[in-house]
Parts: sequence; C-alpha cells; structure tokens
Amino acid sequence: MTRGWTVHGQDTLPRLFRHVVAQRGDAVAMREKDLGVWRAVTWRQYGERARRAGLGLVSLGLRPRDVVSIIADNGPEWLYTDLGTMSAAGVTNGIYTTDSPRQVEYIVNDSGTRFVVAGNDEQLDKILEVRARCPGLVKIIVLDLDGLHGFEDAQVLSFDELLERGARYDREHPGAWDTLVDLARPEDLAILVYTSGTTGPPKGAMLSHRNILFQLGYADFIAEPRPGDQQLSFLPLSHVAERTFTVFYPLRTGATVNFAESIDTVPDNIREVAPAVFFAVPRIWEKFYSGVALRMREATRLGRLAYGWALRVGMRLAECRIAGRRPSLPQRLLYRVANLVALDNVKRSMGLHRVRGAATGAAPIAPELIKWFMALGIDMREVYGQTENCGLATAMPPDRIKLGTVGVARPDTDVRLSPQGEILLKGPHVFMGYYKNPERTAETIIDGWLHTGDVGRIDADGFVTITDRMKDIIITAGGKNITPSEIENQLKFSPYIADAVVVGDQRKFLSCLVMIDHETVAQFAQDTGVPFTNFASLCRAKEVHDLIWAEIERVNKQFARVETIKKFYLISELLTPEDEELTPTMKLKRAFVSRKYKDAIDAMYEERSAR
Repeated sequence: MTRGWTVHGQDTLPRLFRHVVAQRGDAVAMREKDLGVWRAVTWRQYGERARRAGLGLVSLGLRPRDVVSIIADNGPEWLYTDLGTMSAAGVTNGIYTTDSPRQVEYIVNDSGTRFVVAGNDEQLDKILEVRARCPGLVKIIVLDLDGLHGFEDAQVLSFDELLERGARYDREHPGAWDTLVDLARPEDLAILVYTSGTTGPPKGAMLSHRNILFQLGYADFIAEPRPGDQQLSFLPLSHVAERTFTVFYPLRTGATVNFAESIDTVPDNIREVAPAVFFAVPRIWEKFYSGVALRMREATRLGRLAYGWALRVGMRLAECRIAGRRPSLPQRLLYRVANLVALDNVKRSMGLHRVRGAATGAAPIAPELIKWFMALGIDMREVYGQTENCGLATAMPPDRIKLGTVGVARPDTDVRLSPQGEILLKGPHVFMGYYKNPERTAETIIDGWLHTGDVGRIDADGFVTITDRMKDIIITAGGKNITPSEIENQLKFSPYIADAVVVGDQRKFLSCLVMIDHETVAQFAQDTGVPFTNFASLCRAKEVHDLIWAEIERVNKQFARVETIKKFYLISELLTPEDEELTPTMKLKRAFVSRKYKDAIDAMYEERSAR
C-alpha cells in the first residue's frame, strides 16, 4: 500500500490550492510592481483567476492529461496558468524564455503540447516560426499584447480573452470546476520539467502530485513559516527549484511572493522586499559577495577597518557554530556590537537583513562563501537535489554544520553509493520517469534507486559530499583523477572571477577557461588606470591577466601540484542567460564551452612551456 502524503490535509495540488484559497481569502498571496508601485493579489483573486484560466482552457478543448506549456517571464499569470491547468486535470510544462525556436519546437512536440502560453511578442514569434511543424498545437495564448497592435491570427488569443472564456464557461457549467479539481490522484502526473539536455536532447522529467506534496511536507527546513513572510521570485520558473519555491512552497506556508521586475532590478527588488526566506543559485551568492568586496574597495579607511574587525568577530561565531559549540556570553555581546557597527549595514545593502533562512543549491559553491554569509549572521545552508527527485534530497541540518558537504538525507529519503561512487537516491520524491522515454527511464531508475550521475562520498555521520558529475571527472595523461568542481569553486570565490571551467582530460596539465566578473574587474581597471573601451579590450589588458593569474595562484596553493592550473584563457564575450554558453541558472556549460573554445584550449597546450 503506497503511503499517502498530505499538506493541510490535502493529497493533490489542485485540492491543496482550493483548500488554501478558501482558508486565506483576502490575505496577500503575491505582489507585482506596476508603474513603480507594488500591486497586491489576494488568495481569493489568485484562486478566481486560476479557475478562469483553467476553465478557459477547457472551453478551448483542454482534456485531462493534456499538456500546457508556458514560455514567459515570472509573474502572476504564470501561476494562474500553472495551477489553473493542473486544477482542470491538465499537465503544465515550463519552457525557458532563453530557448531558441528550434528548442521550443522540440519541447512542444516531444511533450505533445496542445496549448502554449507565451509571455510577449518575442516568445510568440518563436512559436509562430515553428508552429507549422507542431501538428498537435491547438491554441497560443499571449500574456502581454504590447507590440502586437493590429495583430490577428485565428490560432492566437490574449490571456484576457482566455479569462473571459473561463468566466463564461463557469457560469454555463456550474459545478464543473470542483469536479475537475477532484479528478487528480496523488500518483498522477502533475508537471513536466525538461532537463537542460547537456548529454543529448532535453528529457521531460515527470513529477507527480505525490512527489511534490512529499517535498512540501518538509518545506519548513529552511525556516519556520511566520505570518507576513516575504519571498522574491526571479530565477526561471521552468527550473524545478524556483517552481517549488515560488509556486508550491507558499501553498504550505502562506508566504507572499514578490515578482522581480527584471533580472537587472533584482538587487533593488531584494532591498525593497527584504525577504524572510531566500533561495538562490551560487552565482547570485557570489555576486552578493563581489558587490560587498567592491564597496569595501571604495569605502573610507575607517569603514574598511570597521568591516574587517566586525567580520573577524562574526567569523569566530561562525566557527563556534560549525564546531557545534555555543559561543560564550562575551562573544555574543561582541557580535552584537559588530552587527551594530558594520554587519547589519552590509546585510541591508544586500536586502538580506530580515532573512531567517537562506539556501543555496543547483550547483556547487565554495565552503568559504557559506562561512562568510554565516559570519554576517545569515543562516545559509547548502542543499542538494535534482529535477529527477523533485529538487531536494539532502540538506544541512541547522544544529550540525559540515562545510564542504551538502548535509544529510531528508526524512524518508535513502542515500547510498554505488560501487563506482555514484550517489543513489530512493524515496517518495523520485520522479515517475522521462516522458515517453522508457529506455532512459530504465537507465536512470534501477530497482527503485535513482542514479543521479553525481560522484561523491558519505561519511560515518551520514553527511554527503558531492565531488563532481561522473562525466566531468578529468583523467590526466598521467592517470590522475581530478574533480574539477572543487578547483572551480575556489576560483569563483574570487570577486574577480564569475565562473571557471577547468580542462585537462588526457592532457599533461590542467588549464582553465575563465569568465571575469565584469563589474569588479572594470572597477579594478578604473582604480588602477588601465585603459579599456569594451569588455573584450578589458579581457585583453595585461593588468587584468596579471590580476586573474594572481587569483589562480592563490587557489593553486590549496591543491596538490598535479591539481594546479598552469594556464588560463579569458572568455572575452560578455555572456547572459540568452547565450548558449550559460545555463538558465547562469553557470557555464562545460561541454559546450570546451567545444566552442577548442582552438583556445589547444593553443594553451601547444605552447612549449606551462606558465
């Protein structure tokens, strides 16, 4: 008999959503900025708009288990469509707004998508370009009609028209909504999440209501929910972590979701919202650290001294926590002074002064960076999981900190190692398999165990260390196994390095592709009188090369000689998530950049001597 998992007594997402809407009524569910003013949406309004969106799709021909794909920036309409579709017995799937028309075509056809919700004219253009090759596509719904004045197409309608259709259908079919909401069963498919496709075409991971509700059952591990808690939504909702945090987590906690205006305004929006709980990928945490480092360079001598002293005080408290010791009364009093003098201002400058719980995941992070946030007084913990286990498998317990690990298995989760050292997972969060791909499913789930593709260790206390992806381990010409992510994490701890990819498979030594942090390196150039006209010329400057080499040398001292970087190459293009080199979570794609910059890599090995 399968054990049931419930949240607020409900066993599927549609029933949970219906329940909390009725319970919370006029409490604020989400906020969006419009013309400089935060506009609130209540739970009652949220429920009504999702209901109209779902019934609008039914009026257009949505059938149970039909797939609705959303390609739009984060915003209330994303959530109305998501929960409206599921509540109408459909399945939702997110498509990254950075995907090309070719990628959109593949996902629409692979998933059997019948309805696409497009954010604006840019996303609509991608779908119109490929729709002739998408025979299953029925309708396209557009959220933002700016730029589409006078546009008419029989297959396209606006989101407002969808809501009007839904309201009319509701009036004409009383009771239809509740009947649809009650159709889903816990083991039914709820959402599709397409993987990045780094080892072939993207695969649609199938997550059930049971998978998601199991995770929500332990959603308070970051911080105990409190009335009035605020969150900020800014990472792509197509990613399982942001989907869970923005769409599903508030169903459990009642937290208010605030949508960032754009990726460029995230720093300002965080300061405005001052979230209580905050999840971000390592690149965001690294940017916070780089920003503080940059401000300290520009601070007065007294300001730098105060920050340095306060940080040392905070570090001592962090070390006590890591060691499992309670700080002494004098230490706690001294920290209060340090917080008053400098640390609180640092947290306020980032918008993190109200954070009770912070989490980092989706990619490796330098342990020293976590320790730095802990020294500021931010309870930051690393978590581990992947799409195929609904986003979370292990987490750092608050009372037992082991930096360099990703914590211990969550409740009702089993973790073990294969003979090859691969991390294997088992639990109610393990996905249903890949959509219409039984062969890859059979390769990934064996005897109920999810084969993650990650290599790691588990210590006697159950703490898991992820050393790398199995496919990313470097074997040098001398036969030495190198885990590049450990070296890359240390490089990214530098405020001048945004990302790095270590290469050297079957080579005599290691080299590295480096993406500099534009802001901090440009500030360095201005401060030291280094002339540059654009990003490419900045990357060519000898002084910048010397700066990066000094950062590499700092990291080299922490590793054995065979693990040290001998040469590097600066990527001279200013990359954004729209570029193929970066994942949607702003991490360099190892295989892609290794292919794209093959000539530069070969050149580093052709020269006769290493640096």
